[in-house]
Amino acid sequence: MHMPRMVDTKHVFQVSGIKNLQKKGKLLHGIVQLGGKYIGGSVYKDGTTHLIVTRELPSEKFMAACAGGKWIVTPEYIFDSVKNGSWLPEGPYELDIVSKGGVPGTSNPVKVWRERVTSRAMAGAFEGWRVLLMVNEPTRRDMLRRILKAGKANVYSYPPPSHADVTHVLTKHVAEHVKAHNAPCYSIEHMALHLFGEDVCSDMGLTWTEGQPEETQEANDALSTDFSELESEARDYISQIGERKRLPDILSYYAPGPYAQTAVANFSNVQSLTECGLFTQALEELQLYLLPGQLPPAPFLQPLMRHALHGDAKPFFLSEFRTVLHSILRNNPPWGSPASGTFFMKVLQCPQCRKGVWPLLETSLRFCMGSKPCHSLPSPASPELLRFHGDLQAFMLELFKCDMHSASKGEAGDLRSSVLYRVFWSLWEHSTLASKAVQQIAQLLVQASLWERSVSEGQERDCERDRRQTLVLTLQDTLGVVVDYWWQEYSRLNRSLVDKGLEDLAQHIAILCQDLPPDVLQTFVPGMVPTRLRMVTADAIFRNVCCRNGIIIGAEPISLRKIVSSYLPALGRLCAVRTGGSRVPRADSGGPGTEPTSYSWSTQGTDTGRDTPPQSLQEEPG
Repeated sequence: MHMPRMVDTKHVFQVSGIKNLQKKGKLLHGIVQLGGKYIGGSVYKDGTTHLIVTRELPSEKFMAACAGGKWIVTPEYIFDSVKNGSWLPEGPYELDIVSKGGVPGTSNPVKVWRERVTSRAMAGAFEGWRVLLMVNEPTRRDMLRRILKAGKANVYSYPPPSHADVTHVLTKHVAEHVKAHNAPCYSIEHMALHLFGEDVCSDMGLTWTEGQPEETQEANDALSTDFSELESEARDYISQIGERKRLPDILSYYAPGPYAQTAVANFSNVQSLTECGLFTQALEELQLYLLPGQLPPAPFLQPLMRHALHGDAKPFFLSEFRTVLHSILRNNPPWGSPASGTFFMKVLQCPQCRKGVWPLLETSLRFCMGSKPCHSLPSPASPELLRFHGDLQAFMLELFKCDMHSASKGEAGDLRSSVLYRVFWSLWEHSTLASKAVQQIAQLLVQASLWERSVSEGQERDCERDRRQTLVLTLQDTLGVVVDYWWQEYSRLNRSLVDKGLEDLAQHIAILCQDLPPDVLQTFVPGMVPTRLRMVTADAIFRNVCCRNGIIIGAEPISLRKIVSSYLPALGRLCAVRTGGSRVPRADSGGPGTEPTSYSWSTQGTDTGRDTPPQSLQEEPG
């Protein structure tokens, strides 16, 4: 692979109308290899020196480049320059829009405007125009403004300043503004007629119609285009999506099969583009090879993750990066493929700390909650970055669910190759559920449950409340997957070890919940996904409340006898010692637990039971 050269300012490229991603990737790679610069995005940029097209186009970039006198060349200019090892003269590759079937004797407008600008005969095709642009739709108005400014026109919005001597009024409906500001009034089509002439426009079939600017890279033309084929493809795609929604999510993932033995993809272009900072283009190149059985090298995605988390990435990049991650997971699920798990373990790391998947997830969660993460992150957080962190958390949860599915089907292989095992348990913690990482999940869940209720009045409460609720649900599901995975792996080997692990984690959660207000605790315990953990946590919280009030409950496993002989008498004693004005605690009708806290059942301030030694309530022998 050739090393990229220093980027020059004489070869700054944009691309228009090239939908084939593989061809586009080769073009970008060639530009970088020769030391040129590529500008992505959906709109024309003034710094462009060359526009690459395959034919004449009714698009913003094509018209703006022509109006600005820029080189408009075919893709062969790049390919032949790469073969030559240096930039070739552009002349032989300049697009000629009249040579094929054009009007005899007509000059090529692309060449005419370029020569006039480069010879300094004029600054642009619209030089001297002082345009009052009367178009209501903001997006389309901005597109027209960029085209006019590329041709060096002065553009005013309505109403124009008093000193403006308007020469052209451009509008959709000429009749309505024919006498506006004592200036000629033209339809929007007049811009194309001025650039290309009536004969060329007629021969090319270019007629300006009400349209939209390019919302994605040359996705929508500003002029009339036949969308029948696109509409057919869209209907087919919508039909496929509808069918997919009827299937369980897990069935949309590919299972390893013979097709996994496809030819090894060439991801070298991705590396070249990321080295040059062309991250969006690197994603486009990457998507060409996202097939079942094809895993890109993890180091190629690490710069993309760094760019996404740094805070400078555009919303389009963040959306595309999320799509790429999900595509890789769908094409390479963890079951039966240890390489897939290893890949995600390498990619899903904090680019700065590089300590593993859990530190990245913890950092992301703390960042969204506004608490201190492992290191400083962009502040204040943009809505787009917060949304990406939410998507990243949801993606990691999806990865954990896939790994859980793999384990449940007996396809995970060695336990130590499991993603869940490697993320949440160290070598020395494999025999306990309450590992350091699992305890941290529980702590974050408690903090997030309290944080969810603290939406201030000054914020956009509905949107913010939804965001916080989503984060809490993600944490609940993550803890649920982790607990279910551990129970599933060890319950067949050592049931007593599993019961002890659940009790230890439940006791840890009960201690974390000591200071939760009753209204938060009321939703916290029922929100736990695993039924087993919910039951033992409710039991641990109830025993802690009783202990703080001088009542000791036996540590026997939960049973109906224990509920009748121990819980009910304990509730009676708690009601007897409660402070004046406190509400009577209610048992959780959904299970053998309650949701009391020291807020409601503290004995401080009363004489009853203050000096009474703790009383033990044990099961009576049957």
